[in-house]
Amino acid sequence: MKSCCSASRENFDDTKIHTDQHVFKTHITSEENMVYLDGGEFVMGTDDANGFPSDGEGPARKVAVSPFLIDKYVVTNEAFAKFINDTGYVTEAEQFGWSFVFYSFLTDEFLKSNPRTAQQTPWWVAVKGAIWKYPEGPGSGIEDRMDHPVVHVSWNDAKAFCEWSGKRLPTEAEWEYAARGGLDGKIYPWGDELIVDGKHQCNIWQGEFPTKNTKRNGYFGTCPVDNYEPNGYGLYNTAGNVWEWCEDWFDRNYHSNSVSDNPTGPATGQSKSIRGGSYLCHKSYCNRYRVAARSANTPDSSTGNTGFRCVIDV
Repeated sequence: MKSCCSASRENFDDTKIHTDQHVFKTHITSEENMVYLDGGEFVMGTDDANGFPSDGEGPARKVAVSPFLIDKYVVTNEAFAKFINDTGYVTEAEQFGWSFVFYSFLTDEFLKSNPRTAQQTPWWVAVKGAIWKYPEGPGSGIEDRMDHPVVHVSWNDAKAFCEWSGKRLPTEAEWEYAARGGLDGKIYPWGDELIVDGKHQCNIWQGEFPTKNTKRNGYFGTCPVDNYEPNGYGLYNTAGNVWEWCEDWFDRNYHSNSVSDNPTGPATGQSKSIRGGSYLCHKSYCNRYRVAARSANTPDSSTGNTGFRCVIDV
């Protein structure tokens, strides 16, 4: 899937370092920053041809989900650090020894000496030592970004965090139900207009992608997880900022093949679904910050713009 916002390890031949991950003692995190949703029926997907029909965004159809709790915010660096400190978990980016970093965060000198980029998306650079706590590689840090989303986490890393926290990843249906905030058929979580009363509603690319970001919304990269107004259900940043891993295997025929009650996608696959878009999305290329938009990446892949939020069954 061609997307400015994702890059996969599948085209790189590095060998993953084997580490013995232990079984975690479940640490039930507070439900204070979660929202209870009643569930019910909603219209999922879109028939809008201005999107990416080849991604399987449609046809729009009625879907029902059961009640659940969902995080108001994506998981932060602070929360992920607690998980690491409690478990000693080693992320897949650490095991591979590298992760994908957007080229504008790197120096010209570094780029000249490190030419390894993703094939279809050359703005993604494979940087040795780029991990969740060193998001731009050695020498970078998260001390001033503890309230930002954790990034450079794979789907497998997100699942490990969920196991520790007593939660799980949302299905695509749960994610879209929650992201819509009660607004069926709207383009964005807040309505149909990208900018409302001259005010930016989400953290996406401003300017000309990938060469110029005017930072009109104030950010060049991630922003705090509680920035911008929440949607109608009280969830923050369900459009832009970082992509969010979902439980489901990705299927372009999702809306045609899956059931209408608590759909979970196919039983197997090669890539996992991601939702919501990121700070790199722009209407000229990757207009996937729309609430019905979909993308995917392999479960072991990690980038500087992908994170996750969790849910709990009720």
